[in-house]
Amino acid sequence: MTELSDQYLTTRELAELLHIKERKVYELAASGEVPCSRATGKLLFPRQAVVAWVASKSGGSIGEPLAARPAVFHGSHDPLLEWALRESGSGLAMYWDGSLDGLERFALGEGIGAGLHIYDELVDDWNAPLVAARFTGSPVVLVEFAWRDRGLIVAAGEAPRFPSLAALAGRSVVARQPEAGSQKLLEQLLPGSGIDAGQISFADVARTESDAAIAVAEGRADAAFGLRGPAMQFSLDFVPIVRERFDLLLDRREYFEPALQRFLAFCRSAKFAARAEQMSGYDIRGFGTVHLNG
Repeated sequence: MTELSDQYLTTRELAELLHIKERKVYELAASGEVPCSRATGKLLFPRQAVVAWVASKSGGSIGEPLAARPAVFHGSHDPLLEWALRESGSGLAMYWDGSLDGLERFALGEGIGAGLHIYDELVDDWNAPLVAARFTGSPVVLVEFAWRDRGLIVAAGEAPRFPSLAALAGRSVVARQPEAGSQKLLEQLLPGSGIDAGQISFADVARTESDAAIAVAEGRADAAFGLRGPAMQFSLDFVPIVRERFDLLLDRREYFEPALQRFLAFCRSAKFAARAEQMSGYDIRGFGTVHLNG
């Protein structure tokens, strides 16, 4: 009878056979590209199936490394996240242009992470349903960053005049770009308040949470649908409307690399916790919770 070890290759043996690193073997297995079995609780690769697979890859692309993702964070702007990326010394760059923009840039391989706050009304959940549908079978992980207070930012002393979203009818409101999670969420919530977007006069687009608060502080709009933190920073009134979960979509291959590990470690530090409390409107007790592992 043929020995089991003759029928199957281990991860190390396959890596040696293909002259690639074991990490690359795990990537090939996770993507379903190389035939493998997990019946024994560990990865085993059927020798004959691997031989046939190698023959089908005669073009020589098996050992080529995956294209490296740029060390950039995309997606929705968050003041605490922006501060942490800089303060952690991670060396990661930032480009904020909305949750949906970040999702697409991440899918195109333009960065290693994206900040998201997209609400799914059908299942009453944040981010995970969209990521699961968009990245089925992909090596991604969705990690909780914080719960945030989102509501109406208005001028100092004006809160009594804005008890709910319905008070936005006939008012000028800071617009966010169409790809922004805050703009999508506002459009989702308005019907429940008895008004629609057509009853609001949207001011010029603010592309970050800070810019939205500044527009109100400078009198360029009556209100913004923004975060508590920036409202406090500019001494503005804040009317809470919803508590939202802000997550980080990360490339799983990059998760254990030095840049992301340095950033994630910093976000578990006392310095980070103190900053979150100082900025106001953040609940970071669930930081690091994995909500989806692709």
